[in-house]
Amino acid sequence: MQPHPLIDLAINSLVTFFVIIDPIGLIGIFNGLAVPLSGRDRRRLAIRGTLVGSAVLLLFALAGERLLAALGISLPAFRAAGGTLLLLLAIEMIFQKRIQRRNEEAQDVSDEHHVEDLAIFPLGIPLIAGPGAITSALLLTSRYKGDYLEQGIVLGAMLIVLAITMATFLASERLGKLIGNTVAGVATRLLGILLAAVAVEYIVVGVRQIWNSTH
Repeated sequence: MQPHPLIDLAINSLVTFFVIIDPIGLIGIFNGLAVPLSGRDRRRLAIRGTLVGSAVLLLFALAGERLLAALGISLPAFRAAGGTLLLLLAIEMIFQKRIQRRNEEAQDVSDEHHVEDLAIFPLGIPLIAGPGAITSALLLTSRYKGDYLEQGIVLGAMLIVLAITMATFLASERLGKLIGNTVAGVATRLLGILLAAVAVEYIVVGVRQIWNSTH
């Protein structure tokens, strides 16, 4: 029996955002950022960082297509380019380069202990609302342009993943001890394979649309 299209959309959107934001892979990085902070400040950092990332992703999900139009960039071209970017991110995840890069970004501000600053950079941007997440938010909502129910499902899936991300941050000390680097590494590689499949689909659809519009 075929799943209902809306259920299929909800599952696909959840998987896409979960893979790209990668809450599991962010646990260790969040713990590194929060080392000098008190329990209260850790909670503030988790909440504010997630809110900053959510605001950026919602902005691009709701107004990203208008921004592309203002810049003279077609959606098919952005879809093909975005798929290429996601494929590169997937390769990073599979070969464990993404966590290394994120750690380096976090270490660049390791001496900055101000919660508000850390919540904006690097936690909110680019660790949560990075290029891959922004691209996916824009492409998924633009795919269902004019259908508010389907767009609402995409946005709902994105917000659910962001809520999961906040929850993992709030429980990061316990989860860090429970999961460990090995399990997190295996999970990141598996998620990278899924992301590669999503990326290839974006590239194929984008290239096909460009081809059809020029022939």
